[in-house]
Amino acid sequence: MTPPKILILLAHPELAHSRVASTLQAAAKNLQTPRIECRDLYRLYPDYNIDVAAEQAALSEAQLLVWLHPLHWYGMPALLKLWVDEVLQFGWAYGPGGRALQDKDLWVVCSSGGSAQDYRPEGHHQHALEDFLLPQAQTARLCGMRFLPPLVLHGAHRVDDAQLHQHGLRFTQALLNYPHGNSEGHIPACVPPPIDPDERPQSSSMEQGQ
Repeated sequence: MTPPKILILLAHPELAHSRVASTLQAAAKNLQTPRIECRDLYRLYPDYNIDVAAEQAALSEAQLLVWLHPLHWYGMPALLKLWVDEVLQFGWAYGPGGRALQDKDLWVVCSSGGSAQDYRPEGHHQHALEDFLLPQAQTARLCGMRFLPPLVLHGAHRVDDAQLHQHGLRFTQALLNYPHGNSEGHIPACVPPPIDPDERPQSSSMEQGQ
């Protein structure tokens, strides 16, 4: 049986200055397997003009979608958010007829500047990091995807080379072992919620004046 394909979307606006994202990008490329494609969004679209057809084609071929990014203001970087807005279209990714991503997997691989202790109810940010990833989890659910347990590196600016190396090994081992290598296992198959077509515009929200 042919191993399922993996699409990594790397979204880091300052990749040259990032130890974590650069290390994970290099680790994925060093695997030298055609089943893994890594797309650097900020290199592909420095003008933020996303080729929706190309992105949808890449998505259609993959079984696992990886969002690799630093945590920016408790969420994803701007270009990745724009990618979600433009690529995951109504009628294609969700809503009536939108089954392109049904039964695929979404895995968030992110890093934070704060420590693990900071992301607790009693910590500096007053919430667990999983609370800040609820939009990603709900996006997966809306598209009928499984949201896999995220891989998070806390205190990214303070980890030493040995810690970063171990993090890279965890990342690449999970990629190589997919779909069987996640120690936590898949969550149950996701059933996308029903959406009334009258509640969503058939064209873009800008055209609808929203």
